[in-house]
Amino acid sequence: MAYVPTLKTQYKEQIIPALMKEFGYSSIMQCPKLEKIVINQGMGQAVADKKLIDVAQEELTMITGQKAVQTKSRKDISNFKLRKGMPIGVRVTLRANRMYEFLERLIAVALPRIRDFKGINEKFDGQGNYTLGVTEQIIFPEIDIDKITKIFGMEITFVTSAKTDEEAYALLSNFGLPFKNAKKNQ
Repeated sequence: MAYVPTLKTQYKEQIIPALMKEFGYSSIMQCPKLEKIVINQGMGQAVADKKLIDVAQEELTMITGQKAVQTKSRKDISNFKLRKGMPIGVRVTLRANRMYEFLERLIAVALPRIRDFKGINEKFDGQGNYTLGVTEQIIFPEIDIDKITKIFGMEITFVTSAKTDEEAYALLSNFGLPFKNAKKNQ
């Protein structure tokens, strides 16, 4: 039998029935689902030091288990000493099993390692997607703190098929994302 991530089975067996009951869906296909997780690191300092991009790319690849790609600038901005085509960041798009594995590691291991952690904000974008800002990459156990040259932040975007923010909130909180003011009815 093929390997299935724990959160994927939990989604099929527990989260879908809970969402159907909460929102009164008539079909399983109406239930919102997590489509992809995009992890993005913008590297403004990379304009001065080219090695930073390679280090960040290597670290993001270790964290996600999938090769990170460099993002390049689209136009020249003289005030920032930026030329078109210069690498200014790295990103990874996770789908399917890797997405569930990363989400599980994020919830169970990485987020609890943040100092004075009180939960994450519940600011959605209006289309059912959620972006979580992480200030330090060292919260992930894959990163060796002794080899760190610079602390990078990252943005983790959860793209869902939910039509409203309320549905997306219900989906992500059922997955176990620790929102600050978790609703009492769940």
